[in-house]
Amino acid sequence: MYKPNSLRAHLTAAIPDLKRNPDKLLVFVDKGSLRTTRTASRSFEYSYVLNVIVTDYGGDEDALMVPLLDWVTVHQADLLGNEDKSNKGIRFIVDFNNHDSVDISLELDITERVIVNQTGNKLDITHAGEIAATPEYTAPFWQLYNGNNLLAEWQVLNPAQDNG
Repeated sequence: MYKPNSLRAHLTAAIPDLKRNPDKLLVFVDKGSLRTTRTASRSFEYSYVLNVIVTDYGGDEDALMVPLLDWVTVHQADLLGNEDKSNKGIRFIVDFNNHDSVDISLELDITERVIVNQTGNKLDITHAGEIAATPEYTAPFWQLYNGNNLLAEWQVLNPAQDNG
């Protein structure tokens, strides 16, 4: 599974509070399962809930959500624009610690297809990329502002560029 590490790297690079304190970002894989087709192929799909927890977060929640949605656009686009999944595929809980910080728990329904090809006695695996968004999401760099206040900045990579 490469998506958990990919999201961790993306959020840590994008959000100044997490860049300074990467240990505030916790990532877990919950409710994991494998899907297969019962054919001769060894290919399969991981299906799991990606649980992302940001502890003692003192930043603007939008500075977390916008980079998260950009990552989802590239890595799990079916969660966006699909009424059934977009209402349930990304969930969050916020615990207010005090007047200065919160703990935010995000849950994302994630799938990762793994293609297994056999050549003689050799098995090769490939993590299949996601279907590209239409129109293609190609802006190389983004900055998120609230007025003149820079909240976050990040680079958008397509799955082929993102090695997790």
